[in-house]
Amino acid sequence: MREPVFTGTCTAIITPFDQNGAVNFDAFGRLIDEQIAGGVDALCICGTTGESSTLSMREHIAVLEYGIKKVDHRVKVVAGAGSNDTSAAVYLSQHAQDSGADAVLLVTPYYNKASQTGLIRHYEYIADRIDIPMILYNVPGRTGVSFTAETYQVLSGNPKINGVKEASGNFSLLAHTRSICPDDFYVWSGNDDQVVPMMSMGAKGVISVVANIAPEMMVKMTHLCLEDRFLDASKLQLEYMELIDALFVEVNPIPVKAALDLMGKEAGPLRLPLCDISEKNLAVLKAAMERVGLI
Repeated sequence: MREPVFTGTCTAIITPFDQNGAVNFDAFGRLIDEQIAGGVDALCICGTTGESSTLSMREHIAVLEYGIKKVDHRVKVVAGAGSNDTSAAVYLSQHAQDSGADAVLLVTPYYNKASQTGLIRHYEYIADRIDIPMILYNVPGRTGVSFTAETYQVLSGNPKINGVKEASGNFSLLAHTRSICPDDFYVWSGNDDQVVPMMSMGAKGVISVVANIAPEMMVKMTHLCLEDRFLDASKLQLEYMELIDALFVEVNPIPVKAALDLMGKEAGPLRLPLCDISEKNLAVLKAAMERVGLI
C-alpha cells in the first residue's frame, strides 16, 4: 500500500528575486527556515507560486538544488516538474530525483489541451522513467484541461502515482474520484478556501499559498482535520476567509509576494508578464492582513 508523500500542510513557496531580477538565494533560505519553524510538513519548490513558468531551466535547477540542500531532510520536498512537453517533464523529474526530492508535482500539460488518453500516456511515460512518487496537479483554470475521475482511476493503478493536488474546485469530481479510486490514491487540496471541506471528504492536506504568510495557522487547520476535529478546523477556515480571498484578489503569486514584502520578507519583484499588485487591491490585502494581526 502506498503511503502519502505528506499529510497536513505543504507550502507552495515563492521564489524571491532581488531588485535586479535575479534569484535572491539568501532570502529564499530565510523563507525556508521560517516555514520549517512554522511547523509545515512539506515544501513545494518551483511550483506555480514559485513562478516556475518564468524561471529558466538553469534557474529552475539551481533553485531546486539550493532548496533541497537548505531543507536538509527536515521536511519533505515536493519538486515542481510539470511541463506541456513530456520530455521536458521527464528531464525535470529525473533532475528532482537525482537532487534528493521526495516527490514531484506534475501539472497537466497546458496549452496543448491533451485528451484523457494523452494525459494517461503522458503520466505513464514519466512514471516509467523515475523512481520517486508523483503527485498529479489538476488546475484547469490555468491549463485548459481537467482530469476525469475515470482517468484518475486508470492512473491510480500505477504504484508511482501517489495522488493528486486537486485545484479544480469541482467537488463532484472529488467525490467520484474518491468513490472509484483506491484508498491509497491520495488527494490534497490545491485551493486554500476549500481545505476543510476537501479534507472532510478524505483529502490528506493542502498544498498552500496562504502558508507562505501564515504557516502556523494552516498547519493548525490541517492537523485539526487529520484529528477529525472538523468543527474547530472550520472555524479557522471561516476566520481566515477574508485573508484567503485577498491573496487571490489578483492572480497568484502577485498578492502573496506583495504580502511577504509588507511583512519585510524580501519577496522582491515579479517577472513579466506578471506585474505589481494594483494600489486598490494592495489596500484590500493590507486590511485583511491587519485584521488577523500579520501586519
